[in-house]
Amino acid sequence: MLALLPAAIVAHALALSETLFANAGLNLGFASSLSLTLWLAMLVYGLESLLTPLPQLLRIAAPVAAAASLLPLLLSGHPQTIALHGWAHKAHIVVALLAYGLYTLAIFHALLLVATERRLHRPPAPGQQAGLPLLTQERLLFRLVQTAFVFLSLTILSGALFSNEIFGKPFVLTHKAVFGFAAWALFAILLIGRHLRGWRGNTAIRWMLAGFFFLVLAYTGSRFVLEFVLGRSL
Repeated sequence: MLALLPAAIVAHALALSETLFANAGLNLGFASSLSLTLWLAMLVYGLESLLTPLPQLLRIAAPVAAAASLLPLLLSGHPQTIALHGWAHKAHIVVALLAYGLYTLAIFHALLLVATERRLHRPPAPGQQAGLPLLTQERLLFRLVQTAFVFLSLTILSGALFSNEIFGKPFVLTHKAVFGFAAWALFAILLIGRHLRGWRGNTAIRWMLAGFFFLVLAYTGSRFVLEFVLGRSL
């Protein structure tokens, strides 16, 4: 399956390009943003696997990414077209998308970590391959979380401090901003708890899932409500 990953990433990117750039600007609706997030997660996984192959993770993430690649074809909704004006706006969007992609990949890592931990308490199945040691997987997971936290911090700071330059209007505390701040706070607590208290296992994963939940609400969840519940783009 790993040998097919580059072709799958390229095919997903070609399908996305038709959706994302269908209008003048960036077409970021619920389906396209979810598909783009999964594509970024798989792209980062592909780069990560050059140093640390994790075929078990691919078996978890690949079906989800494949399903997400079809979403823009199945769910039209009422996507928002974002006019890209200036390098600061483009950089803000790129950094935000990287944060989403990295945290999504971190969630897949967390699921693999849970599966590995449970497998340690059961006798190995015949022919079952041994994966990476649990502690190694945990270090990889928190490396992703730390990197994603940097991008998320840059996203929130740039959006709040340079709102006029990026969006052309003063910063307003919208529901998306509140969810973003909540996600940032939960991930900050997770990293502090990891550093000071050595949080790991179920405790760390619970904080991670809570942070990711609010991060999803900040944009993807908001887009779902706007497009499929309220039936509008803004």
